[in-house]
Amino acid sequence: MTTPTELDPTLAAMRDELDRLRAEVEAWRARFAKGEVRDLAYTNSANEVAPLYTALDLEGSAGTAFEVPGQFPFTRGIHPTGYRGKLWTMRQFAGFGSAKETNARYKFLLKEGTTGLSVAFDFPTLMGYDSDHPRSEGEVGKCGVAISSLADMEQLFEGIPLGEVSTSMTINGPAIILWCFYLAAAEKQGVPLAQLRGTVQNDILKEYMAQHAWCFPIEPALRLIVDMFEFGAKEVPQWNTVSISGYHIREAGATAAQELAFTLADGFTYVERGIARGLDVDDFAPRLSFFWDIHNDFFEEIAKLRAARRIWARHMKERYGATSSRSLIMRFHSQTAGVTLTAQQPMNNVVRVAYQALAAVLGGTQSLHTNSMDETLALPTEQAVEVALRTQQVLAYETGVPNVIDPLGGSYYIEKLTDEMESEAERLFEEIAGQGGVVPGLETGWFQKKIAESAARQQWEIEQYRRLIVGVNAFTTEERALEIPLLKIDEQAAKDQAAALSRLRQSRDSARCTAALDRLREAARGTENVVPFILECARCYCTLYEIRAALEDVFGAYREPVFF
Repeated sequence: MTTPTELDPTLAAMRDELDRLRAEVEAWRARFAKGEVRDLAYTNSANEVAPLYTALDLEGSAGTAFEVPGQFPFTRGIHPTGYRGKLWTMRQFAGFGSAKETNARYKFLLKEGTTGLSVAFDFPTLMGYDSDHPRSEGEVGKCGVAISSLADMEQLFEGIPLGEVSTSMTINGPAIILWCFYLAAAEKQGVPLAQLRGTVQNDILKEYMAQHAWCFPIEPALRLIVDMFEFGAKEVPQWNTVSISGYHIREAGATAAQELAFTLADGFTYVERGIARGLDVDDFAPRLSFFWDIHNDFFEEIAKLRAARRIWARHMKERYGATSSRSLIMRFHSQTAGVTLTAQQPMNNVVRVAYQALAAVLGGTQSLHTNSMDETLALPTEQAVEVALRTQQVLAYETGVPNVIDPLGGSYYIEKLTDEMESEAERLFEEIAGQGGVVPGLETGWFQKKIAESAARQQWEIEQYRRLIVGVNAFTTEERALEIPLLKIDEQAAKDQAAALSRLRQSRDSARCTAALDRLREAARGTENVVPFILECARCYCTLYEIRAALEDVFGAYREPVFF
């Protein structure tokens, strides 16, 4: 064993080297100051970036010098084999028009090499309305696929074996209902629930915070999520019953640090609610996943992902007493930043997406969606989707990037940024605690105000030319006709949906539906887990809005507070 005496010469030599480096850095600063250099540089989060990083920036911090992938605190990745063991899942977000049309798109994507499906729902579905509801008029199938019942869900996955694919569903307010439609569709295919793999977003807290697709008040909505934790842990053990989403927080205007802190705070709130229900944290925490936005600031995004893993692991272990390594690891999906896509010179979006995808992979994502070049103009065409998918495939098979785990680990800049991101998140956690937690912070509008202020600052920077966007406020050209085709959704989907719903209501067992909805209301008034009751409603072809309305009879509807 090495003794302290034997270590002293080594430590002394290291101190001497740092002193030498300190003197050289000071001399370099003097030379740098005399040169013609750009103004101060900042990250997208408005934090100043130094022109040089050295070992001095990591004094007092070991960075990840003594960490390996697959071990606590997982800064360098959650799997010891990285992408050498398994590439990230290439999961292209898709949905438009009717279930039949989207089914054809899914089969196209699977044929072209997609390794996971991701469902984009239209706005009526996101809000829990049937396609023939008056509030759905003009919106059916326009921004995603219209799903109003189990019949639609069956059509959506016709010919796609649900026991063999992983499916992600981006749905929040009525998430529990759409999940039950999916489970019932799997039953119809003869697939055991325990065999299903996938994710339902189901992150209602960020809806109140940023995206605003809600159905019920906060407390009942949280109850439904914990019901899904409980049911999923027992019956659908391979399913992620929540994907805690920073994506929409960031798209609403948050900084990278705010996205990190607000999302993790939401995650901690879900953990606390699960524990309060009496669930063992190690029974449900392994099925919590995350969803991150990958923005334009390349290095900041990589640091954000590394810091996220480290913070989650430490808090789960030290704060919530998790003992299973599966509870400590943060598994996450990433999507390139839709808000960075521009209508001007849309071909530039291919380049933006490629760099963002590279950042996601260097940050260690488990799953990735790359946006299509035309998504700021319309739902993507098959050609645009293919280019977006090929971007991932080139990255996976031609660049060599997946060959080394956390290849930027040890970079002075990346390690410093990771430490700074962690420190900023911890500071924001203290501010959130000062508000009384996430739910009180939402009720007073604190989160909404913070995001709005950040969004306003970023827009001001663009308008003042302090932040240059190629093709928008720099390197502009005269407007010319678009050179890319656009997908247009007509009103036929709405007509087809209305006709299909009419046929469904005439052919189903109405008495069975009424009885199932009554039992659901009774369960909602009590403390029973409502998932089995919603699942029974799905099986007898109650519609999305009928189930939502039954729950709304008990829970009431959410009304956003007005803040001044």
